[in-house]
Amino acid sequence: MSAGMDDGQPRHVAFIMDGNGRWAEARGLPRALGHRAGAETVRRVTSFARRRGIPFLTLYAFSTENWSRPREEVDALMELLSSFLAAELPALLENGVRLKILGDRTGLSEGLRQRLAAGEERTVGLTGLTLSLAINYGGRDECLRAARLAAERLAALGRGMESLDQEFFAACLDTAGMPDPDLIIRTAGEMRLSNFLIWQAAYAELFFTRRTWPDFSDADFEEAILEYGKRARKFGGA
Repeated sequence: MSAGMDDGQPRHVAFIMDGNGRWAEARGLPRALGHRAGAETVRRVTSFARRRGIPFLTLYAFSTENWSRPREEVDALMELLSSFLAAELPALLENGVRLKILGDRTGLSEGLRQRLAAGEERTVGLTGLTLSLAINYGGRDECLRAARLAAERLAALGRGMESLDQEFFAACLDTAGMPDPDLIIRTAGEMRLSNFLIWQAAYAELFFTRRTWPDFSDADFEEAILEYGKRARKFGGA
């Protein structure tokens, strides 16, 4: 469980980036161009979070359910992810941004897995913003993988499952070592978590906007943070 900063600013903001396809279709463009426009928004919100002093930013880039989309769209997304990582790595290094990857990498191509690993390795010592990309990620899948890992670790310690507690389980999640999200923002008007950070989001504040992801601006981000600052977080207390 995490709390936001004393000044009402969230320590960890997570985004469900929705609306790329609809943005493109509304303009008579291929959906792939919507995803490319969305990549520009990733750059923009990352820069904003860094300037605003937010230590952790997590982006839902590709879900375990997204494989059901048309093959050409999936291929375009995978290529975009790979090229984005290659293009942005110098900027991440220059600005002290640490890259972290969430999700099951076994379903990804060897080339993309290598690029993800290289990005993490080259930025591991950086102490600025931590940028987490959730790729081939699903909250239920993460919990299942964490449960298996917890069982393995407990067995290695000679302990039974009865000793499993929330802290031990959380350390087996993809987000181990990170605070839970204080604020989750979803664009494009949908009002659900869609299998995103379902363990970690237990006490997150939610903010929904009808703005599509390519149109999401610094002003929209600021609005969400100001709204967050007005809320009283009780974490189940009175």
